[in-house]
Amino acid sequence: MTVDPFVKPEDETAQDAIAAIGEELDLFDDWMDRYQYIIELGRKLPLFPPQWTDDAHRVPGCQSQVWLEAHKDENGLLYFAGASDAAIVSGLVALLLRVYSGRTPEEILATDPSFLSDLGLVQALSTNRGNGVEAMARAIRTRAAHEQDAD
Repeated sequence: MTVDPFVKPEDETAQDAIAAIGEELDLFDDWMDRYQYIIELGRKLPLFPPQWTDDAHRVPGCQSQVWLEAHKDENGLLYFAGASDAAIVSGLVALLLRVYSGRTPEEILATDPSFLSDLGLVQALSTNRGNGVEAMARAIRTRAAHEQDAD
């Protein structure tokens, strides 16, 4: 039996996911605790197939190694699988996929990645990591735009 590497949505919509993430982060008083929580999210990501940890799946612009794969199902929903070689970045991948995976290309494109700044995530990271998170969001949205154009 093979394990499905694609993240299934926990929340009804991307906006619901953003709101839930905000509420979860608010449970913590400081960024060290939030980082620990984000790292835990990364550990819970579905197993990313090792054969996808190649240049074809690599997200450019990330300080750490980050890989991403997408799959569009028969209902037009776009599912993402992702991984990183860095614990905190894996957690950030998990946050992004919670928001974007299992959505239509239209919903993905309508969900501005500014929520990363609104939640304080980009500001709390080093500049390179912040740029990397934005590069991941760009890669997801670029794939969604490509899928939308293909329809």
